[in-house]
Amino acid sequence: MAIICKPLDDAAEPAWDAFVRAHPQGTFFHLATWRRVIISAFGHPTHYVFAERDGAIVGVLPLAQVKTMLFGHALVSVPFCVNGGPIAADVEAARALEAHAADLMRRVAAPVLEFRFRDPQDWLDEADWPTRPDLYVNFSKPFTADDEANLKAIPRKQRAMVRKGIDRGLTSVLDPSADRLHAIYAESVRNLGTPVFARRYFRILMEAFAGQIDIVTILDGELAIASVMNFYFRDEVMPYYGGGRTIARERYGNDFMYWEVMRRAAARGPGQFDFGRSKIGTGAFAFKKNWGFSPTPLHYRFRLAPGASIPDINPLNPKYRLFIAAWKRLPIPIANLIGPHIVRGLG
Repeated sequence: MAIICKPLDDAAEPAWDAFVRAHPQGTFFHLATWRRVIISAFGHPTHYVFAERDGAIVGVLPLAQVKTMLFGHALVSVPFCVNGGPIAADVEAARALEAHAADLMRRVAAPVLEFRFRDPQDWLDEADWPTRPDLYVNFSKPFTADDEANLKAIPRKQRAMVRKGIDRGLTSVLDPSADRLHAIYAESVRNLGTPVFARRYFRILMEAFAGQIDIVTILDGELAIASVMNFYFRDEVMPYYGGGRTIARERYGNDFMYWEVMRRAAARGPGQFDFGRSKIGTGAFAFKKNWGFSPTPLHYRFRLAPGASIPDINPLNPKYRLFIAAWKRLPIPIANLIGPHIVRGLG
C-alpha cells in the first residue's frame, strides 16, 4: 500500500512517540513534545509530519522553520536540539519524508533544509545532501551501576578533580524549578560570549518533559555554584543546559557536577552517558576528552537552494569574534534582557 505523509496532531502524538521509542535511531529530540516547546518558547512554525502505511506510522519527520533578520531562514530538524533528523522503518518511508521536506522547502522559500542525524544515513544522496564532517562531534560512553567502577573509569587527572570536590564537601540537590539553574547558566554563557535563553524556556521544558528531565545543582555550603538540566531517554542521560559560576572552577564544582549526574543516573541502573555535541577546538571539546570520552562525528546533512551555503553559526567563525568579545563585557542583567531575542535565531 502507498505511503501517505500526514501532519502531526495531538491525537497522533502517542503513536508518534511509541514509534520513536521503538526505533533504534530514535532520540529524546524526536519526541512529539518538542513541537509544542518550539512554538511556545520561540514562536517558530513547526511542520511535524509522519509517514503512514496501512494505518501504521512507519516514519517521523520533526521539522521547524527558523527565520530571523540576524541569522536567516532555514528548515531544521530539529532546532535547539543536537539531532532529530527523520527516522523511518524502511527506505521507502524515509524517502517519502525526504520528498515532503524538499517540497516544503520550495513552498516556504527556505534556502536551507537541515537534517541533524546522529548516525550515518546511506539512503540520502550525497550529491543532493552535502555535509560538513568537521561541524560537530558527539561524546558518549556507557556507565555501570557501580559508582566505584564509574569513578575509576574517569582518567586520573579528571578523577582527582572529582575527588577534590568530594573532599571539599560539595553536595548536590535536585532542584524543583529552573530559577537557580538559569541564573548560573546566564552567568556562564555570558562569560563565554554567548546569548542566553529566556528563563521561560527552561520552565517550559520542565513542565513539558516532567518525569524525563531533572536539574542537578551543586552546593558549596549554602551557595549554589553549578547547575545542569539533564534529559533522560531509554537508558541514556544527557546533561544538556548547564554551567558554573566563575568560582565553580576553583572549587571543583564543574567536575563534581557531572560526576553527580552520572552517580544519580547509575542508581537507576546501567546506561549511556551522552555528554552532547561540541565543536572541535573549543573548551567544551577538550573538557569532554579529558573525561575519557572519544569524539564521534555527527552526520548533519543540508539541502541547499541555488546560491545558498551551509550555515556556519558557531563561536569559532571569525565573523562573530568581535560580537563575542563585546558580549563578554555586558552586564549580566543587560545580557539577560537582550539575549533571548538573539538566541531564538540560533536554532
